[in-house]
Amino acid sequence: MDNLKKLRIQRGLSQQQLADLLHTSQQSIYKYEKGIAEPNLETLKNMADYFETSIDYLAGYTSIPHKIEPVAEYALNSDEQALIGKYKKLSPRTRAIIHIIIDEYLHSS
Repeated sequence: MDNLKKLRIQRGLSQQQLADLLHTSQQSIYKYEKGIAEPNLETLKNMADYFETSIDYLAGYTSIPHKIEPVAEYALNSDEQALIGKYKKLSPRTRAIIHIIIDEYLHSS
């Protein structure tokens, strides 16, 4: 659970603050980060949701830190592929803003 500690530190959270957010104890967070104990599935889901990542990333099964979302195949030209590549690099908050802008353009047409 090294990635749990990385994510916690990136957010500037203490073990106690994270424990409060996840409705668990500081001792549990300590044990998860040290590999002494493993969180149950519900706690893992809550952690993944809070950090907007996957359980696989938290468990160290992947190095991809973002949440894995279902995708569908489309025939895209290179310009569309480039836009999607840039979009994937945006934070969830910025993506939401882009959605609003696109919706505004579509409704004003």
